[in-house]
Amino acid sequence: MKNQFKLWLFCFLMTGNLVFAQEDQVINSIVNEAEENSQLEHLAHELLDVVGPRLVGTPQMNNAHNWAVDKFESWGISAEKQKWGEWRGWERGITHIDMVHPRIQSLEGRQLAWSPSTGKKPVTAEVITLPEVTDSLSFQKWLPKVNGKFVMISMNQPTGRPDYNWEEFATEASFEKMKKERQEQEEAWREKFRKMGYTSRTLPEALENAGAAGIISSYWSRGFGANKIFGAYSKKVPTLDLSLEDYGMLYRLVESGNKPQIKVEAQSRELGKVPTFNTIAEIKGTEKPEEYIILSAHFDSWDGATGATDNGTGTIVMMEAARILKEVYPNPKRTIIVGLWGSEEQGLNGSRAFVEDHPEIVANVQAVFNQDNGTGRVVNISGNGFLHAYDYLGDWLEKVPDTVADHIETNFPGSPGRGGSDYASFVAAGAPAFNLSALNWSYWNYTWHTNRDTYDKIVFDDVRNNVILTAVLTYMASEDPERTSREQIKLKNHPRTGEPQQWPTPQPPTRKGGLD
Repeated sequence: MKNQFKLWLFCFLMTGNLVFAQEDQVINSIVNEAEENSQLEHLAHELLDVVGPRLVGTPQMNNAHNWAVDKFESWGISAEKQKWGEWRGWERGITHIDMVHPRIQSLEGRQLAWSPSTGKKPVTAEVITLPEVTDSLSFQKWLPKVNGKFVMISMNQPTGRPDYNWEEFATEASFEKMKKERQEQEEAWREKFRKMGYTSRTLPEALENAGAAGIISSYWSRGFGANKIFGAYSKKVPTLDLSLEDYGMLYRLVESGNKPQIKVEAQSRELGKVPTFNTIAEIKGTEKPEEYIILSAHFDSWDGATGATDNGTGTIVMMEAARILKEVYPNPKRTIIVGLWGSEEQGLNGSRAFVEDHPEIVANVQAVFNQDNGTGRVVNISGNGFLHAYDYLGDWLEKVPDTVADHIETNFPGSPGRGGSDYASFVAAGAPAFNLSALNWSYWNYTWHTNRDTYDKIVFDDVRNNVILTAVLTYMASEDPERTSREQIKLKNHPRTGEPQQWPTPQPPTRKGGLD
């Protein structure tokens, strides 16, 4: 009996050693493939430089889906475009903006997304600013003066230097003076709109209905040379965003009575109603094919630049992780899905649609790993309110190489994410989904939704770090003999209202967008 026990113990230990050896071999292969045969630079170039920005409803977004499907299939991974809705189709053309009076100067700017075109010929017109009025009635009396003119609707910034630059070089008194003056100017600007009876969203339509030749705005991102680029609210005339520097120059010329004029050519095409898609790739599981690990990243972007860090980097992380896993772990126990979501920027629409359309997958999710916020190495992972997330996610993280894991802080059990990126769509449905939160690399000021979010902002060493993290977590989640727990924490009362907090609930996607 004693000898039988020893034999059993020996076999048990040998089996365990074989499992650990296999794990180490696969993880080492993941690291080697990521470091020695990285495809990241090539993927980034093709996606960002060749395909370009990926605004929902544009031909470029559809080109991106086709490119991703072809790329997955070239790696032996099945993939398809899954339609989830329809959107206003629009295609950006060229934008040229030149000041032609009181002197000649080309200006830095572009039309906003979904902006109407100038038509076949450029438009040349005087530039004016908004008036000082006492109330909405006096503004209505002034409104006819916009006829045939470009109207500036943004506050002229008092400084083009970011606050960190002032902090480094200005005297304390000078910095405080600037901030006080800026705050007073911002308050006065809000009061101006209140008196006019409009908001920044409703004013463009009133101006174009009064005959304005176009709308000029400038949404500074509080970083050198960076502006936020979103969508136009005009329906008949072009809306342009100008750099802080050129906007300020025009504004001062108007105020000094020099009556500046600009010549604008803004080409764009309306394409009617077009389908919207997610790209879904799949490596089928061999032992538990009806259980899933989802690699999640939104595929779309705003189109002021090429969407490099929002979310080209998240996209290529998930694609590269899938490529490596297919190479070194071609027969996973559980099915691995890559979801590249459309229209995240307009409200998580692609991932919300997937959750709504595929309840059988969501009900059997082992884990979702989402990456979105920029090019930096992952430094934080929250348990998102899943009570026992530490038990499994903590175990998986122990297998991640120290060079990657040492950067990461964890927050268990955390609280449920309610928005911000696509992991929230799955959390709301009760699926254990985790956001791989990255070091920001000045993301919020310089690349998030700006005209500077381009290939050159990518830090590829950090992105490779995230590929290794994602691939190892996916491998461990696939191999784990246990299903992950979905038990949720008991939420505390809201700190401000004292009311009981509720777990977020699934929200319906906007399946017909921009069509009103």
